[in-house]
Amino acid sequence: MYTSLTLPCSIIAIGAFDGVHQGHQAVIQQAVEKSKELHVPSVIYTFDPPPRVFFQGVQMITTIAEKLSILEKLGVDHVVVTRFDLAYANKSAHDFIQTLANLNPMEIIVGEDFRFGQGRTGDLAMLKKYFNVDMMQPVCCSKGNTVSSTRIRQLIAEGDTRLSNLLLGWPIGE
Repeated sequence: MYTSLTLPCSIIAIGAFDGVHQGHQAVIQQAVEKSKELHVPSVIYTFDPPPRVFFQGVQMITTIAEKLSILEKLGVDHVVVTRFDLAYANKSAHDFIQTLANLNPMEIIVGEDFRFGQGRTGDLAMLKKYFNVDMMQPVCCSKGNTVSSTRIRQLIAEGDTRLSNLLLGWPIGE
């Protein structure tokens, strides 16, 4: 785990990855597979706490230790964990671009709703001006509903551990 890292090249997946659910796993697996194909390190760039936990006070699904354990099992080479606090939330989108540039990404993989920088001013179009970006489509369950951390939190609150575990792709407490 790193709070900062410099690499000669990499494949990066960026996200809060709270829960490291099936949708997150698809993003991460794509990064790991692409990195192996190109013989460069895979990097997960994530946050502690996740931005929604910081801003909205929602329940955190995974601790940072649990998240790191799951990422290791998924075969990730490096994990950059950024402390998400008020100072970080106030950084500009260009500051975030510069941080990513230190990792020399050959490709960055994100979800379709990815935003960054103060006030969420950075978006996919801005990221694509600087890097090769692959946007992943949402992963849906068998009933067609999007797998999301928000949905999993709701299921946990309702006591539906069977379905929440299914969407997570791993048992809570593992």
